[in-house]
Amino acid sequence: MAANAHSLAKPPGPTTAALCSKPALAYAQAMAHTPDDSALMLRYGDGDLQAFEALYRRHKDPVYRYLLRLSGHRDNADDIFQDVWGKIIKARESYRPTAKFTTFLYRVAHNCFIDYVRRNKRHSTNTALEPELHSDPGESVEMTTERRLARERLEIALSTLPEDQRDAFLLHEEGGLSVDQIATVTGCNRETAKSRLRYAVAKLRNAIDEPAERS
Repeated sequence: MAANAHSLAKPPGPTTAALCSKPALAYAQAMAHTPDDSALMLRYGDGDLQAFEALYRRHKDPVYRYLLRLSGHRDNADDIFQDVWGKIIKARESYRPTAKFTTFLYRVAHNCFIDYVRRNKRHSTNTALEPELHSDPGESVEMTTERRLARERLEIALSTLPEDQRDAFLLHEEGGLSVDQIATVTGCNRETAKSRLRYAVAKLRNAIDEPAERS
């Protein structure tokens, strides 16, 4: 069973297909009975492989984006992503829902990133990331260009942030974590987490707005 689960933990491709191809009515009915993350993890611990598959589909994209934008390297993110889901698989029998599953998941992801950096001293965040643009067909060329430039400015600014601020921002942006959850994941107090997130947001906002103010 674990071997089958491991085969699921592959980094998402550059484009993500629709997760559900069933009719809208069937999808709505399924959603009405969708268990929460902790329930799925407990069911997986009892041997329900489909529960793991549901968890993986639900969280694979934001976790991968978190790792990619945190590390700045696609190859590094791929390696860490595999490690994260390997640890989730290993924890299936010992898992206890003492906190939200996302807190547990991103704590694992955060620690895997830290461990990877320690093992690989040549880690750097200078590699450019592929832009993630989803253009509106009715959008003008000028607007598309502005969005692309804003995205590039954001990624450049993100790479220049201190690692703890970048981590806090990505946990909030990609993982949807609250300040309290960020504090738990990164092992700091609430005020420190709040301060890191506030400074990160302010610096990123200034980086995006600055070119417009100069023109």
